[in-house]
Amino acid sequence: MTEHPGKPAGLVDPRAIDLFEFARSGRQAAGAVRVSQLPRMLNEVPQEAPDRDTAFTWQAEGTTQPELQDDGTEGPQPYLRLAIHGAAWLECQRCLSPYEQAFNVDATYRIVNTEEEAEEFPLDEDEVDVIVGSRQFDLVDLIEEELLLSLPLVPKHDVCPEVHESLTSGTAGLEGEDAEGEAEEGEEPKRPNPFAALEGLKSGGSDDKKH
Repeated sequence: MTEHPGKPAGLVDPRAIDLFEFARSGRQAAGAVRVSQLPRMLNEVPQEAPDRDTAFTWQAEGTTQPELQDDGTEGPQPYLRLAIHGAAWLECQRCLSPYEQAFNVDATYRIVNTEEEAEEFPLDEDEVDVIVGSRQFDLVDLIEEELLLSLPLVPKHDVCPEVHESLTSGTAGLEGEDAEGEAEEGEEPKRPNPFAALEGLKSGGSDDKKH
């Protein structure tokens, strides 16, 4: 897809990149961003995590590709490739303790000028997303968005070190079950099972046969 070899971007402010020039010049940039710089991502990190402020490394490359334009002529279409690597602590939904989740993102974006153009782009493209470019583009915001999209649906350990006590039958739960059992033996149940009468007939028939 690259029309020309990538060129170093020099000093780049990742929160204010001229994305069109970045792609047109085939520039590259790299850096690191900490979770503390990503407020929405920080909300996903449990308070008791060993390290709430882990870092992600990122690499960005701008490219262009000759494509047919709306006016029928061929022109350079800008693209951005973004790779993100790192890890953050999340809360395991199985044992409720923190665990370290790895993130590895490699995404390619078609850069368009307006929201209207983005909406017109076909949604069946599996490999390319669409972003609206600008001359003050916030790459850190895009990094955070990709990390949030990469969050597991159900965060959990591969193998939990232990199961949280609230997810198992504790002593209180057993006592509660016994209490319910005693109540059922001593009095009529408040909500009889509609199949209880049938079971009673079956057991009664068995007893008759024995006698």
